[in-house]
Amino acid sequence: MAHTAGHDAAVCALLVSDLHLDRTRPRITELFLKFLREEATRVAELHILGDLFEAWIGDDDDAPLVTTVATALDSVANAGTRISFIRGNRDFLIGHGYASRAGFSILNDPSVVMLAGEAVLLLHGDLLCWDDSAYQAVRRQVRDPHWQAALLARPLAERRAFAAQARASSAAHQSAMSSLEVGDASETAVQEYFRRYGVRRMIHGHTHRPAIHDLVVDGMARQRIVLGDWYEQGSVLRVLADGRIALDGLTLN
Repeated sequence: MAHTAGHDAAVCALLVSDLHLDRTRPRITELFLKFLREEATRVAELHILGDLFEAWIGDDDDAPLVTTVATALDSVANAGTRISFIRGNRDFLIGHGYASRAGFSILNDPSVVMLAGEAVLLLHGDLLCWDDSAYQAVRRQVRDPHWQAALLARPLAERRAFAAQARASSAAHQSAMSSLEVGDASETAVQEYFRRYGVRRMIHGHTHRPAIHDLVVDGMARQRIVLGDWYEQGSVLRVLADGRIALDGLTLN
């Protein structure tokens, strides 16, 4: 893992996505906590682009993992690092109560932020998956405020059961679609979002296909950066003060 000294000119921002933290994968949680202690406290900005947790059943969740992560993130914020979060498709119910405990601000999906002096579009990434119409229909339903309010009004035990069922359904859907180009970002959607926001760079997660794509849209060179997931190892994008980037994996020693 690369380190920087203080808020220096080397690395100005870190971006991660799709950690899918869950009590069944303690080594990944350990890796993330190590990353927060050893690297995130030494930069100016940390952006988490969704799916921090495998599932989120409400800010009133009293699971130990929820508290552990909040405490670790708040320590990073107290060290002077600004932390932002975009809700993912697994943790779309994270609210401002948990954000306050964890020391981060919640951004709209998508949002344009300044990174190394350049306007960059950040998003979780599922908005780009136009070819998966079934998923988009479900996304519209679960993002509806009335649907969310009804779910959060249920007892905690019921919400835990609902989350387990939703995870099983998601796994079955991904398995059925594994041989198709569904679940990846649509080229048409990517071009549309570049046009809509007028940026040169877009950064997202969700697809679990880490890569840096150079493309041309409307005669302008663009770059789409896809963050990797944290199922088997970590994945982090480092943005240097001069605008250069490095997309790397992280492993426990």
